[in-house]
Amino acid sequence: MNTITSLFYVFSALLLFGAFRVVTARSTVHAALFLVLSFFSASCIWMLLQAEFLAITLVLVYVGAVMVLFLFVVMMLDINTDAIRAGFWRHFPLAGMVGALIALEMALVLMRGFQPRQVADLPARAQQLGNTKMLGIEIYTAYLYPLQIAAVLLLVAIVAAIALTLRARKDSRHQDVGLQVRAKKADRLRIVKMPPVIERPADDGSAV
Repeated sequence: MNTITSLFYVFSALLLFGAFRVVTARSTVHAALFLVLSFFSASCIWMLLQAEFLAITLVLVYVGAVMVLFLFVVMMLDINTDAIRAGFWRHFPLAGMVGALIALEMALVLMRGFQPRQVADLPARAQQLGNTKMLGIEIYTAYLYPLQIAAVLLLVAIVAAIALTLRARKDSRHQDVGLQVRAKKADRLRIVKMPPVIERPADDGSAV
């Protein structure tokens, strides 16, 4: 067993441990931190598989941006997870079977991609350009239309999420720009004529 194989098993064990703790941790903050550990372990495995672009993207996008947002939302909302986790262990066997089935299907699909491959077996152009540049050329030539379709779907999902959450609430404070533009001086200011001096009321002798 060489060094690369040993590191692969170490990072794989860390990935499985972090993924298991994500679903079993009682604190949502701890679950998010274990998810960061899982992402970092997965990026290390990508590095061992000579997929530098995917490893750096996983660290920058998910660990650096998405998980920071998750931690911010979780710590700001302070959600009580006791009611959500009620009956967790009752449904755990069924969830474990479904997870094992999904893992088996993914292993059957991706088994050929994890076979050892020598650098000499790669085309000469791939050895010269490198991993990241070859990935970019492949995406923007052979998979240009699927990439555009995925981008449009993501845009539609963003717009749909905004439209679903953008609803009128009584406790929300917002400004209506149209009303501000149409405002007139008579609607905002009323001039009232008042005497400059108020006369003192007459003394009726009741004061002590």
